[in-house]
Amino acid sequence: MQIDHAQYEIKTQPYYHEVSNEVALFKAAYEARMPVMLKGPTGCGKSRFVEYMAWTLKRPLVTVACNEDMTASDLVGRFLLDANGTRWQDGPLTIAARIGAICYLDEVVEARQDTTVVIHPLTDHRRVLPLEKKGELVTAHPDFLLVISYNPGYQSLMKDLKQSTKQRFGALDFTYPEARVEAAVVAHEAGVEPAVADKLVQIAQRARNLKGHGLDEGISTRLLVYAGHLIAKGIDPKTACAMTLVRPITDDPDMRDTLDAAVATYF
Repeated sequence: MQIDHAQYEIKTQPYYHEVSNEVALFKAAYEARMPVMLKGPTGCGKSRFVEYMAWTLKRPLVTVACNEDMTASDLVGRFLLDANGTRWQDGPLTIAARIGAICYLDEVVEARQDTTVVIHPLTDHRRVLPLEKKGELVTAHPDFLLVISYNPGYQSLMKDLKQSTKQRFGALDFTYPEARVEAAVVAHEAGVEPAVADKLVQIAQRARNLKGHGLDEGISTRLLVYAGHLIAKGIDPKTACAMTLVRPITDDPDMRDTLDAAVATYF
């Protein structure tokens, strides 16, 4: 079966501002074909980093958004019925292994543990993927790499990776960048003036201090970019911040008032 590599290629360079030495570490892991685990809060740049590294390494990228209904067949493939009978359809993990892509399993803890077990043979010295229903053993392309991500802030006994899975990966910790870097990212991505980006970041930092004290999660860099987009379109900053920074993260009236007051301090 011919696989169209082009649909998985990153055509243009994604914007990514390096925070520490994560680029060099990822490159070294790729050269060693070491599976990589990215850990950090939502909207802090994990997915953008993977896109940037795929572009840098000139490798196709196959991304899977994991969810609790995802089965092993969704990852590896299944037989389908068509006019000519049955045919095998590779899943995204199998496609990535065949073409030597980077396979990115986003928020992997959302998948059932019995589903994630299928990645084990690809993450050790064997680098194979058994297709039991088809009776085929796929040997991973030499350039294949598996990358997973999750948010440790949402760990629970029911939603966490098994130690037998965790210890197959090297791990990189991600967090929100320091204020100067985050403001540069927001200004670039949203097309707003640096002064506006600075104010948005300061609002986010106030909100992040409330995590565990009324908020489950702080305002992400992604939401700051959303706010910047609206402001760049001429929306009043307070209105833009209410829509993108306050309303999405809490329904508690008192917490909304607190965050609205923080917005009013800067706008």
